Amino acid sequence: MIGEFNLYGIYFPWLLVLGVATLGIAWAVRRVLARAGLYRLVWHPALFDLALFVVLLYGVSLISPYFLQRSA
Repeated sequence: MIGEFNLYGIYFPWLLVLGVATLGIAWAVRRVLARAGLYRLVWHPALFDLALFVVLLYGVSLISPYFLQRSA
């Protein structure tokens, strides 16, 4: 998605906006996975967290045009 997000005259790239939204989602998913005990099965938790963030960012970027069209 190419473009900017205007917040009171300050322009932010869409990837930054999507990344910040994804950080919140990734934080919640990590908490659920940690509480379920699934991190015991992960070899390298930092790499797993990075891969989780990339996958979630891809998903958020795929569904974001749907929400942007619906709100306009």
